[in-house]
Amino acid sequence: MKQFHILYTILALSLSACAQQSESKIKAEPPVALNYTTEVVVPDLNIPWGMVFLPDGSMLITEKAGELIHFKNGTKTNISGLPEVYLRGQGGLLDIEIHPDYANNGWIYITYASAEGEGDGGNTALMRGKLKNNAFVEKQLLYKAGPNTKKGQHFGSRIEFDNDGYLYFSIGERGNRDENPQDITRDCGKIYRLNDDGSIPTDNPFVNTPNAKTAIYSYGHRNPQGMAIHPETGAIWVNEHGPKGGDEINIIAKGKNYGWPVISYGVNYSGTAFTEITEKEGMEQPLFYWVPSIAPSGMAFVTSDKYPDWKNNILVGSLKFQYLERLVLENNKVVKREELFKDIGRVRNVIQGPDGYIYAAAEGTGIVKIIPNK
Repeated sequence: MKQFHILYTILALSLSACAQQSESKIKAEPPVALNYTTEVVVPDLNIPWGMVFLPDGSMLITEKAGELIHFKNGTKTNISGLPEVYLRGQGGLLDIEIHPDYANNGWIYITYASAEGEGDGGNTALMRGKLKNNAFVEKQLLYKAGPNTKKGQHFGSRIEFDNDGYLYFSIGERGNRDENPQDITRDCGKIYRLNDDGSIPTDNPFVNTPNAKTAIYSYGHRNPQGMAIHPETGAIWVNEHGPKGGDEINIIAKGKNYGWPVISYGVNYSGTAFTEITEKEGMEQPLFYWVPSIAPSGMAFVTSDKYPDWKNNILVGSLKFQYLERLVLENNKVVKREELFKDIGRVRNVIQGPDGYIYAAAEGTGIVKIIPNK
């Protein structure tokens, strides 16, 4: 019995040591001087998830509960004809994006939780359609992850087109940490890449791998909810939620493994360790990681001349701390962090509009425009 207690103590100490986290080397600070103010331009939204501008300057906004809103000239119009949305936990109507050639073809893309397909529950789907007479029409289901599950977490999701017209979207690992993210024969915990019509690009990394999900572009992800194109390189950047600590920014590369859950800078929510390592050969290191977590959602590169002191920086929403975080980059390294507009609300998304202004979607507040002080 004494030997058992000694072994138990050694094991407990070992697990405790494994759960010690290295905090982010760059700490977030309040700005020395903030030369910007905010204005709520679309009020009274509950959980605005995705937003995109149309060529006429109006905006489409997704509400997680399943509403698609067209905001034009100060008026909100609910769009009919949406697919049935599976509402459970973090699942609902998620991101929205328009085709790069929208002005000519009118295609609108959405991700959402769907109960279609194999098994009880739901999983993330990608659909495209068109807007006609305040209705979502000509709908085409382009991708549906499977199998369904009743778990309520980690649906993702963000959508982005790259400069070559390929469509990328994210799906979280759906709470199945130990099976989905590291298995390319399974959906979830992945970044996917499709042609604009939903077909599989012939140069996707796993098109010749037996039984692989050929839409997969990268794997080993937990729950990516921010995605943006680097304005100079054209690379796809994502941010994703860690567990307790270990939120990440990653630059997505073809066929790469981003490690979850084999490597991580986070621990279980209870504080115990689920892995002893933060790096491993064949697995990508994050460009940056947050410890403690900020719960990142949405991401935008600032290129507008309206924000000269923010140019070429990244803006990321924080669900946990309810602010917008500015990350200053030098040679693809984060060298400074700032907390902007504290208590603005849980920032779910951030974009730079075609007018050059930055817009943030804050839960319970609405769409907020960031305006330079005169």
